[in-house]
Parts: sequence; C-alpha cells; structure tokens
Amino acid sequence: MLTEDELLARVDAQFLGFPSPTAPRIQAGGHPCQGIYWTPKGKRPKVAFIATHYNVDFSEHYIAPFMANQGFGFLGWNSRYRGFEDQFLLEHAVIDIGVGVKWLKEQAGVETVVILGNSGGGSLMGAYQAEAIAPTLGDLLNSVGKAALADLPQADLYVSLNAHQGRPEVLTDWMDGSVIDENDPVATDPSLDPFSPENKTPYSADFIARYKAAQIARNQKITDWAKIELQRLNDAGIPDRIFPLFRIWGDLRMMDPTIDPSDRLPQSCYRGHPAIANRSPSIGRANTLKTWLSMWSLETSRCRGGEQLAKFRLPALVVQGLADTGVFPSDAHKIYNSIGSTDKTLAMIPGAHYFEDSLANRHAAADLICEWVRARS
Repeated sequence: MLTEDELLARVDAQFLGFPSPTAPRIQAGGHPCQGIYWTPKGKRPKVAFIATHYNVDFSEHYIAPFMANQGFGFLGWNSRYRGFEDQFLLEHAVIDIGVGVKWLKEQAGVETVVILGNSGGGSLMGAYQAEAIAPTLGDLLNSVGKAALADLPQADLYVSLNAHQGRPEVLTDWMDGSVIDENDPVATDPSLDPFSPENKTPYSADFIARYKAAQIARNQKITDWAKIELQRLNDAGIPDRIFPLFRIWGDLRMMDPTIDPSDRLPQSCYRGHPAIANRSPSIGRANTLKTWLSMWSLETSRCRGGEQLAKFRLPALVVQGLADTGVFPSDAHKIYNSIGSTDKTLAMIPGAHYFEDSLANRHAAADLICEWVRARS
C-alpha cells in the first residue's frame, strides 16, 4: 500500500487561476477561480474529477493524489468564496465551477467529467449540474451572468462522497434547538437543552420530536428576520449587513448513537466533543443577510440537495463512510433516494468523514470510486 508521500511522488500538480464571467482578476493579482490539477506523471487523462466546496479550499483535496495515481485527472477547484463563507451567493459559485469544467473539456483534453460532491460540496456540485441541465438562477443576475449560466457544460458522472444533504439541511440538523435568543449565546430553554443532565441519552421519542421542531423553527425565525431586515436596510440605501450565528453543534445524533446507528464514536463531532464545540464559533458563524437567504435558509435557499438531485439523469454513485460523525446513514439514503437517475449506486463503507482515520480506508474509498467510474467511461 503506497503512502501519501509515495503517491505524491508519482503525480503532477498544476496550479490554475482564471477570471470568472462575473468576477475579474483582482488588483492584487489573484484570480477568483483557482485550483490545482492533479494528473499521473507525464500523462493527459481523458477522464477527470472536479471537486468544489462552498468555502473550504479543495485545491489540495485529500483524495486527489489517489485518483491521479489510478490514471485520472483531479481538479481541486475553488470558487471566489474560498474562505469567505459569509459572502456566499450560489449563482456566482455555480458560474465559477463552470469555469473549471470548461477548462477540463476545452483545454485539458478531458472527455468525461466526473463532478465529485464531497462533504458540503455534495449539494453545491448537485446545484451546478442541475443548473447546467436547466438554468433557474438567471433572475438573480445581469445579462453577463445570465449568459454564463446558459452556457454551463454538463458533467457526465456524479459522485456523492460523505456529503451532506444540502446546506440548509445540515445547518438545521446541527442547530442547537434550545436557543431562544439569537443575540445571546447563553439564553437557553432548559427543557430542550441536549446537554442538560435532565435530558439524558438515549433521548426519548418525545424529546427528539420537540427538538427537531425547535431546530426547524429556529431556522425559520432567522429567515423571517433576515427578509425584514434586508428590506429595512435596502429602503435606507444599505445593501446588506453581517450578523453572527451561535450554537451550531447540537445534532442529537452526535450525542446519542442509538439515533441513526453507525460505527461513529458517541459524543463526537468534527470539532471534538459537541458540548464544547457548541459553545465555540464555528460553521455559519457569520453571514450577510443575502448569504443566509442564499445558502442556509430552509425556505429560500436553492442549496437544498433533494430538489437539485431529482433533475439528474447521469449515472450517480453515493459513498458514505460509516464512522462519519457529521453525515449519517439516513443522510446517504436520502441523497440516494433523491437522485433522479436510473443508474445509481449506494455504497456504505468503513471510514470517517475525510477517511482521515485510516490510510487503508482512503485507498479503499478511492478504489471503489475509480472502479465505478471505469465501468462507465
């Protein structure tokens, strides 16, 4: 079994930077669209992956050298929103992904493009393919943006890898349902506090039902406020504002392993112990009003995975690691069931979210995906 250093010695990595139709190169020199194209040494693959996240830098994606070592290209691609989650707007992110897909098809000699939706990128890449099938975001853009959306090239295959259902869904699932004041990270309804000694695991069916209702209500409450506040500001000639978000590591499944059983460790999340992580700034910690409505809102966001995946007709593979502490088996099944394709496969395999728990698990995940792609390209 090759180590990651040995894999890196056998592949080439080319840095890429391009302007976007709706964002020029900035004065300091940077491009809005950036990434690294990984290939087998000295070769020009005919099949390549592209992976992008809402805000995480995917240029050095962990699985890129594994794929390149097996003869594929892998474009770890970033939109203008890498590191700028608080400013995210879906319509521009989709256009930026299109820049990467076009480069693969028109410049890199790639004949089969595989969009890899990893982690939060699952619904983002799903939204890209859905928009390439039938543009729906044009009402949010000027003529240049509309033309870019109308010219998005479709991918040929789709892989969902330890992916969240959608941006609004995962945030709501992770929300602490006991929060009663969005401006006060301390204010809590004790009867809904999942970390209170009075609410012990395994949680009762009644507690779970009340808690989930409170999570949905919390998302809607923020949405209602954001719409009113945005209108108030716009009426005063102010385009937007930033606001904080607290307490976002409260998914009951993180504390109670009897809910949605898997191989994950109890009392764990991506930031360690949920009780500690929940008190610290983390995912979604800052947003503009427009970003909330574009990315996080259950009511208004077009980043919900199911409605986008339903438009798919291309072959699709859903891979889920059973030790993942933030994506659970039911999430993978919902993604699989949402995909409109007839050729679709669901694989539940050992491993954590980024398969960081084991080199063998990383190799196994890469082998599974590569075998599936080879059979369809």
